[in-house]
Amino acid sequence: MKIKQSELKQARDRLARMQGQINGIIKMIDEGRDCDELLTQLAAANTALQRAGFTIVSAAMAKCAKEPSDSPNRKALEKAFMALV
Repeated sequence: MKIKQSELKQARDRLARMQGQINGIIKMIDEGRDCDELLTQLAAANTALQRAGFTIVSAAMAKCAKEPSDSPNRKALEKAFMALV
């Protein structure tokens, strides 16, 4: 299933911010920063990644809502959603 880029802008923007956050975490490791600080930043990056995934699944759900429940697209979407949980 193809989703328009405009519908995924929010997820893309979140992933771009997360990319900077990951680079910051790598720098923190290189600097020998405290474990608590690293874990806090890793948890934040993990949450951002999950939210981006849910945003993408949400956009896909809007497209699939009108399809029959046994359609291949809906089955694939259900599988993708369950992988995020």
